[in-house]
Parts: sequence; C-alpha cells; structure tokens
Amino acid sequence: MNRRVLMFACALLAMAGVVRANDNPADGKLDAALSARVQLEAARPARSAGSSAPVGRMSRVIVRMVDGRPATGLIAAAGGRPGRYFPSLGTQVADVPDAQLAWLAGQPDVSNVSLDREVRGTMERTERAATEIGARWISEQLGVDGTGIGVATIDSGVAASHEDLEGRVVHFADFVNAQALPYDDYGHGTHVAGIIAGSGRDSDGAHRGIAPGAHLIALKALDVSGNGFTSNVIAAIDYAITNRALYNIRVLNLSVAAGVYESYQKDPLTLAARRAVDAGITVVAAAGNHGRGPDGRLQYGGISSPGNAPWVLTIGAAHDLGTADRRDDIVAPFSSRGPSAIDGSAKPDLIAPGVAIESTTDAGSALFAANPRSRIWGTAKTNREPYLSLTGTSMAAPVVTGVIALMIDANPDLTPNAIKAILQFTAEVRNGYDALSQGAGLLNARGAVELARTFAGKPALEAPADPIRWSRHIIWGNSSLDLASLNPRANAWRVGVTWGDTQTAAGEPITHGRTTEHELAAGARR
Repeated sequence: MNRRVLMFACALLAMAGVVRANDNPADGKLDAALSARVQLEAARPARSAGSSAPVGRMSRVIVRMVDGRPATGLIAAAGGRPGRYFPSLGTQVADVPDAQLAWLAGQPDVSNVSLDREVRGTMERTERAATEIGARWISEQLGVDGTGIGVATIDSGVAASHEDLEGRVVHFADFVNAQALPYDDYGHGTHVAGIIAGSGRDSDGAHRGIAPGAHLIALKALDVSGNGFTSNVIAAIDYAITNRALYNIRVLNLSVAAGVYESYQKDPLTLAARRAVDAGITVVAAAGNHGRGPDGRLQYGGISSPGNAPWVLTIGAAHDLGTADRRDDIVAPFSSRGPSAIDGSAKPDLIAPGVAIESTTDAGSALFAANPRSRIWGTAKTNREPYLSLTGTSMAAPVVTGVIALMIDANPDLTPNAIKAILQFTAEVRNGYDALSQGAGLLNARGAVELARTFAGKPALEAPADPIRWSRHIIWGNSSLDLASLNPRANAWRVGVTWGDTQTAAGEPITHGRTTEHELAAGARR
C-alpha cells in the first residue's frame, strides 16, 4: 500500500558544537563543551507554571586567572560555589551557573574556563550502554541532564537511602502495603530508578544514570516477590495523572507487564495508559521477555500489556555483546517480538540496551539475596555491594525513559507522539532484523536530543555531525513511513491523536511529512 502525504519543511540539522566568534569578551576563553552550554542556556524556554523543579543549572568548571591567583571573588560574584584551589596550576575548581559562564569568562582577569571532565580507567556495562547510545555526549557537550523533569516509576518501590539516589526521590506512594516512607523489598524498582537518574556517587560516576538531573516519583505496585495486580498499576497511573502538575511528571516508566487477554481497546490497563498519554505524559513500557518459546525457538507475538497499545512507547532489548561499539549490537533473543496478540499491531517501537545492565540495588531486597553472583562493588566504601547486574526489557525501558527526560529538558513542549516519532526517526536500523523484532531500530540518544532541539526552533550546534545513521522512518500504526523530514507542526503529534490514526477528530488527514508507505501487516515479517 502506497500513498503520498504533504511534505512540510523541517531543518534536520544533526550537528552540535561551539559558539561562533563575535565581539563577546568570553570568546576563546570557554571550551567547546561550555560554549555549547552557554548557547543552550540562552535558547532555553522558561519552565512551565506549576513545576516544582529548579530552573538553574550548574556546571563544574576549572577557572584559570591571568595572574594565577584564586578566583574566589569572581566565582562568588557569578553566583557560583568556589572549590579547591591548585597553586601549582594557578586554577580553581568551582560550580558555576550556566547562565553566568559567559560573564565569568568575559572578565579581564580570567584566562580561561574549562569543563571539569570525568576521568576513568575502565568502562562498566551501565556506562557502556550510556556511551553507545550517545547519552554521555549529551551530558558533556550540551549539559542536558534532565534537570527538573519528573519521572514516575511504577514498580516495586525505591531504596531512596541509596547514595546514588539521595535527593532524587521527591515523592513515594505505596499501592501494595500503604507504607508512608520509601522502601523496596523486591529490589526491581531501585534498579530501574538508578538506570534513569542515579548519580553514580558510589562508583565515581561509572554507574551514573541516563538523566541524573531528573527527579523520581516512585509508585509501588509490586510486592516482595515482584508480583502485583493490574488494579494496583492502574491506581498508580491515575495517581501520576492527578499529581502530574505538582511534580512536573512528564514520563511514566512501566517495567512491569501483564498478559494480553483482550483488545487494547478494552483492557483497563492499556486504557489507563491512554489517559496518561492524553494528559501529556509519555508512557514507556517493557515489551516483555517472550522472544523464545518453551522449546527455545524464536517466536513472534509475545508483546505484553500495556505495551501492545499504540499510544504506549514499547521497548525491546538489545545485547551489546560486551562492547561499547554499537556496530555489533543485536536484538536480545529473549526480547518479545510483535505483532501484538488479538489486535495484530506492529510492535515493539524501539530497542535499547537491556543485557547485564549494572545499576543500584537494595542490599535488603529479595533480588539482592537471590543474585549473589550479580552483585557489584563500587569505588566508595559501603557495607554491601551497592550495584546489581540485571537483564531484561525491564532494564531497556528505563534507558529510553532517561533519554526522554533529556529530550524534554531540551524541549519542554514535546508531546508523547512527537517524542515517539523523534526516537524512531533517529534510531539506527540493525541489519538482519525485521520491524517486528527491532521496531524502528536501536536507540540513538544524541540524535533524539538534537532533533528535539530543532523541533523547538533552536539553531544547530556547531560540532561534528552525529556519526549514527538515522533510520529516517517511523512506524505509524502498521505502516512504515520513510520520511525526508519530520514536521514539528504536523497534526500527527497533537495530544489526542492516537498513534496510527488516519485523521484527526475534526476529520483532517494526518500529516507527518513526505512518505513512502508500505504495510507492516501483522505477522508479515516473521
């Protein structure tokens, strides 16, 4: 099936970098990473009303004065926090607001200002995943870390006392035991939380989450055995919707799943997810771990609920084969393939790293007790191992959730449909796999954040272009649309439009861009 859709111009500038030279006295004094942060800060839109998140953003920098003296006075005048002074180098460490970086560098007594970059000798698996999807490039070059974005996790709770999660859990609600204080007796939710927003404090940053600036709203719906009821999950979803303005909840992570026993048009769980999407919250769900049947053979049709619904962003798992080079990544054999049962929808939407992901753990949890060989020590002195290595689409989903927090940080006006389209359009297709195995392809965080910025009308940054080849297609319903560009103003991205619709509620034809469309009929690509 082929049809043409009107083409709308959109600048897809996959570039990032430094500020052009002008008469600014700071020119030449800021390194490329800080120059990019200054440009991003200047173009940043105001936070939406009702957000409880801080709007200021700080960078850890090294300041060198012309005469080598401490820069304490100028750092304080810039609203920063002076740190350690190195007499032998004539430099001083400081935390400085991004909005004041140009002012500080422009002072005549300042020789130069540099980003205080992280240095490490080894690469752990969680860090490896963040590197290969481009999340570390975003943090270091753009300073985008999800600051102020509320992420709700519906899971087994959270160990808020973990040093990597300290200060990141702003609210907790228990739909299992009605406890008031945060806890995680199973341990799954703590692992998910660390993938999204862990600081990496116990590992010198090696196990830092994808969006360490985001704040977490932990909603407990699974018990000590990792089991629960869909009614608890539904109650948690509705709770997130009710409190979305209070905590600026923009993303909802569901690393939980149920069997598909009815159409997504009737399933209370998928309909609850739809209410969240209609409220402007992007719902991310694990595809499930049913990629192989009882006989060990590859099977299709194993997508779980609520990931079978078109309005949900459904994530399968990729396996990095133990390297940071994404060129050898494969679809994890256990990752559920489409089409969805009963409705026959093309799923998953995307794949992301989900094998041997190392993240935060609670030493008193059931998962910690059951997995002694998967425990991992950090670099900080702790009584028990602070990390655990786990595998599953439950781990892949929060990787994408963290990236979405970065995207919204870069462009707060993004809708759930726009977010899904950008993620699919910038994903990298893995050769040898069909769309019912990998969706649009492997997550590309750098490309997604860069395209999110252009959706906001921000100028392209000047740096080497994204080395990852974008898929330049989206899977709209059961149709794969090859696109020259995405139109930021297309009606397909409006809240209230269901992913896959052919027209809006007002009868307007759905628009995305110029396309070549072919049908992905259920089961056609087995």
